[in-house]
Amino acid sequence: MAAAGTESLRWNLAEEVGVSGCNRNIVNGSGSVSEEFHVLAVDDSIVDRKLIERLLKSSSFKVTAVDSGTRALQYLGLGGEKSSSAVGFNDLKVNLIMTDYSMPGMTGYELLKKIKESKAFKEIPVVIMSSENVLTRIHSCLEEGAEDFLVKPVKKSDVTKLKDFMVKGDQAEKGKRRSIKRKVEGDFVEPKMATATNTTIASSSEEDQSSSASHSPSTSSLSSLCSSPSCKRSRLQ
Repeated sequence: MAAAGTESLRWNLAEEVGVSGCNRNIVNGSGSVSEEFHVLAVDDSIVDRKLIERLLKSSSFKVTAVDSGTRALQYLGLGGEKSSSAVGFNDLKVNLIMTDYSMPGMTGYELLKKIKESKAFKEIPVVIMSSENVLTRIHSCLEEGAEDFLVKPVKKSDVTKLKDFMVKGDQAEKGKRRSIKRKVEGDFVEPKMATATNTTIASSSEEDQSSSASHSPSTSSLSSLCSSPSCKRSRLQ
């Protein structure tokens, strides 16, 4: 009965945000799509999946919704070939992942671990959702790197704070790229600078030696000077 009541509540919420009986795309007030960030939503429940998708789209996010952790990994390219049926957003960068905790095959916690173990995607913020408010689950997910743990049904107020997570993740990724770029540039620039410096030092050394040679009299010149009559008279006196 409790499960039926929860499902009924979800359907009611879905009706409120325009899920049931509505197949048209959510667009901004002007009529044009204006999403800035892309969210990968993962849930085995079609009702929850549609609800999350509509909530995110109504907040101007692009959304890709899949029904399992395995499909999410395939979409990201971590579980083999990238899926070609991922709702038409295959080439978009993912800014945030929202995943249900309890799913058959692969739990949301296991999906979280795989993402955080990936060098390519570990900077992507991950938000866990669950119908059960279990403290041990919440603690485990946050310890593993989840940005937040939301209790279902997800509400509009939950969605409004997601952008902060995405901005933070985007900044972290940009910082990582800048760091890599500086390292790569340093690897190429520093040896060239060192070579140029060595060449300059060598040239300066040669110039100094040449200058010294041009200003100091040679041995033969000294000999000829000392053999002159005036030099001999000076020595006798």
